[in-house]
Amino acid sequence: MRQDLGSLTVGRVPDAARTVATHCPYCALQCGMELSVTQRPGLERPDVRLSPTDFPTNRGGLCAKGWSAADLLTHPDRLTAPLVRTVPGDRSSPLRPATWDEALDAVAEAVRATQRRYGRDAVGCFGGGGLTNEKAYLLGKFARTVLRTRSIDYNGRWCMSSAAAAATRTFGIDRGLPFPVADLALADVLLLVGANPAETMPPLMQHLEAGRERGAQHVVVDPRTTATARTARVHLQPRPGTDAALANGLLHLVVRRGWVDEEYVAARTVEFETVRESVTGYWPDRVERITGVPAADLEAVAELLGTASTAMVITARGAEQHASGTATAQAFMNLALALGLPGRPGSGYGTLTGQGNGQGGREHGQKADQLPGYRKITDLADRAHVAGVWGVDPTRLPGPGVSATEMLRALGTPGGVRTLLLLASNVTVSAPDAGYVTDRVDALDFLVVADLFLSESAARADVVLPVAMWAEEEGTMTNLEGRVLRRRRALDPPAGVRTDLDVLAGVADRLGHGHLMTTDAGAAFDELGRASAGGVADYGGITYARIEDEQGVFWPCTDADDPGTPRLFGERFAHPDGLARFTRAEYREPAERTDPEFPYVLTTGRLMRQYQSGTQTRRVAALAGDEVGPGGTVLPHAEMHPDLARRCDVVDDEPVQLRTRRGVAVFRARLTTGIRTDTVFVPFHWSGESRANTLTHDALDPVSRMPAFKACAVAVAPLPSTIPSPARSTPPAGTTTERVRAPWPPARPKGLALDSHPTFLQGVYALTGKGLAAPELLDPSLSYTVPDGSVAQTVYFRGGNSTDELVVVVLVRDGVPMRYFPIGAKSDVHVPLRVVEDLEPGTTLEVHAAGAAGVSGVLIIDLGLVEV
Repeated sequence: MRQDLGSLTVGRVPDAARTVATHCPYCALQCGMELSVTQRPGLERPDVRLSPTDFPTNRGGLCAKGWSAADLLTHPDRLTAPLVRTVPGDRSSPLRPATWDEALDAVAEAVRATQRRYGRDAVGCFGGGGLTNEKAYLLGKFARTVLRTRSIDYNGRWCMSSAAAAATRTFGIDRGLPFPVADLALADVLLLVGANPAETMPPLMQHLEAGRERGAQHVVVDPRTTATARTARVHLQPRPGTDAALANGLLHLVVRRGWVDEEYVAARTVEFETVRESVTGYWPDRVERITGVPAADLEAVAELLGTASTAMVITARGAEQHASGTATAQAFMNLALALGLPGRPGSGYGTLTGQGNGQGGREHGQKADQLPGYRKITDLADRAHVAGVWGVDPTRLPGPGVSATEMLRALGTPGGVRTLLLLASNVTVSAPDAGYVTDRVDALDFLVVADLFLSESAARADVVLPVAMWAEEEGTMTNLEGRVLRRRRALDPPAGVRTDLDVLAGVADRLGHGHLMTTDAGAAFDELGRASAGGVADYGGITYARIEDEQGVFWPCTDADDPGTPRLFGERFAHPDGLARFTRAEYREPAERTDPEFPYVLTTGRLMRQYQSGTQTRRVAALAGDEVGPGGTVLPHAEMHPDLARRCDVVDDEPVQLRTRRGVAVFRARLTTGIRTDTVFVPFHWSGESRANTLTHDALDPVSRMPAFKACAVAVAPLPSTIPSPARSTPPAGTTTERVRAPWPPARPKGLALDSHPTFLQGVYALTGKGLAAPELLDPSLSYTVPDGSVAQTVYFRGGNSTDELVVVVLVRDGVPMRYFPIGAKSDVHVPLRVVEDLEPGTTLEVHAAGAAGVSGVLIIDLGLVEV
């Protein structure tokens, strides 16, 4: 039987075809597939057909992106010759074809000129999570030995860095899934936070389905009713950016109900008491007010987790891509540790890696502060080991640089990068606050881009270098479960195309350091093994031969006799004492709060048929989906609730303008009751006027330096009539362009509509007493002024006191004490405020507190008001 999928034919392979086993070029699942390559008479390029293999991760399945992956190998947009500017130094002049010598000579001269004028760090390298292990490793080596620059980072900083930072702190090691993906089917309860694998990595769902078939109960945490959420027993819909409060609320209930695995905690962890105390402030009704998740649902999920024989907690980008992403990931790790899950069969904590080599790409030297094998660039022993493998003096290695976002913010500025080498990344589409980043890219003295196609970033370059695609090169990838895989060369690249390794070696040779680089992937992998040996991510015992014989090898793998490590933490964690670390993880409000001008929350994510910045997938006709409008124009959808659309006068399937403090983007409205009424979702795969990252915030996590991709304040309006809709063809003369309102889709169930707006003054605050007669404002955030046009009423007060003495909380109205709430030592109060006291517009209400002189500790404050 034969099935035709666009230009790709799947069926019986001709006898003369050469078959090569390899892996899909897209996400971190790295599905196994076979390519059958036939050179037919009269064809310039071979005919390539693919079929899935029964590899452990995908078990014969592929998604739409995988099925169409071969289409790009012969795509007419492929770059097949280097490009340089017609007028050197003038990026407004056209790009023209050039020889490789001309292009690489120009790159080398730009590097020399920039470093002579501005210093070594003025030349930077920016990599990607799609690079093979060999390329990621050699890019880091190139930056530190050839350029000797601190300026290197990669787009994986925007993917896994928060979970990686929290996992390293908690477990001593960062491997996305510390168990094979097949173990997902063994969990009786699975908590999946901020992930939508049904659309982003569909073959993974068969492992979840296997669990459900044996009775497993799944809980999905997502502000949208995604395809994954529809398969779950319980779907929690928190306000974007509040997942840390949700995790702490679950742990609060686990502690209160006696579901903590005290024996596990005592034997295998440290510092739990600090966390136990910190979550006392996250009682269910307070968490409901922060997150919007009903307290009853929170209690039901806590019971599922607390009473399960086996359970897993899995997070992904929805929870992690925030300015507090590390704390959020940490909070879920705390929950998993308190339940005694990590290291137990069928249980544990993990995070779903996104990019194809997001795991390996961050292990071997692309990060600004890291050497191969997760070695620290600031550690003298680590520097000496790697320098010994590289054959250089350790003192010649530069120190740590800044993170990806910080590097891009400073492009073209004094002290910043002036010449940039960009590989496997499209930063003018994928970076937060992309409009500003684009301006910084344009301010560079010199930009070099190595890519498959003329991406939006490549179109702004001085030199564009055409590089080989996934089926045209050798190398290894490390998938989301830590399994190192072989990527095999199935056909030669087109004439005029070279590999990224050739590019790095060619520039190094022109700079007088060609002996430090290699163009042979096998030699690079062997060297990577020696450089990583003894490190946290130890590849020392992995070889190409072993990978082929064993369907991949799990790291750490120290030597030829080591079988690899499919499951971590069975006996000890990766800290020197073998114990996991609890770390306090308080909820912090999103970096950007909503206000009357920007009243809603914007969140972003992936679609099933698209990938990353869309440089590849937007070129595949079979993946266009329903984002293509009349006349072939493209305008992706923005999902919003019908209630939100009604308030903003937005019509289903009509253009909508989204505006944040950083810029404006245009989408088509898609109304659905499967999203929170205060939230708008947009995909981030497009450029131009539908570039989602024009809108996103670049506030950074203090630990991981992750930007706040997943929550920012947004205004929503119909597209102004003066701007023609890019999704609509020009109407015939004489026809009206007036918008026709379609019937509104069903709104929320009756009885849930509100005529009032709740407001909360709440948080956890430090107190140092100056006497019970000397109350003072604890924090500026505990001050509230009634807005014009509203009247406010206090509804309740709840407070907690961690000190050993009585404290008093005082509500102060326009400077005059209004109510007093004594809270006993190590106690709490909950007072319904039944006496209605209208607070008129302009009235200021503050929460003050007092304690005996010398008393110090923590107060939990939760004051509820309503604006009517």
